[in-house]
Amino acid sequence: MTIRKIQPEDNKKIEQIIKAALIEFELPTTGTAFEDPETLSMYDAYQKDREVYYVLEVEGEVLGGGGIKQLKGSDETICELQKMYFDPKARGNGYGQLFFHKCMEAAKDFNYEQCYLESASSLKAAIHIYEKNGFKHLTSHIGDTGHFSCSVWMLKELNQ
Repeated sequence: MTIRKIQPEDNKKIEQIIKAALIEFELPTTGTAFEDPETLSMYDAYQKDREVYYVLEVEGEVLGGGGIKQLKGSDETICELQKMYFDPKARGNGYGQLFFHKCMEAAKDFNYEQCYLESASSLKAAIHIYEKNGFKHLTSHIGDTGHFSCSVWMLKELNQ
């Protein structure tokens, strides 16, 4: 198992994983990562300062990913945990927890003070990981992600 930075050749596989997960969990295709333009070219979407997208590779196969970048529409102290999705073959093996920690390390290295995320209430395993690791529920969204179909908003203080 390897967690590494995304490469251009990973774009299509990550797009497929994201879209398949949204369909699998019967989440909307509008107002989510399904129609987010970044999903089509994840490598290009994470090449600026203070942002990174990691992929999970198991025996040469990309099985998931997740990233950190500044929360759009907020100040420079808040990042967002973005597009963390895994192929069913990768679930239940502890990879989500490892990925979460890798992304939080990156957020701290980039000197963010808080990390925000949006999710859906049906993604119970993911929400459990977030709660277990210090994310607190918010009553509404912050920033301007464009993901208006997400109904779970969470924030974590990174300096704790």
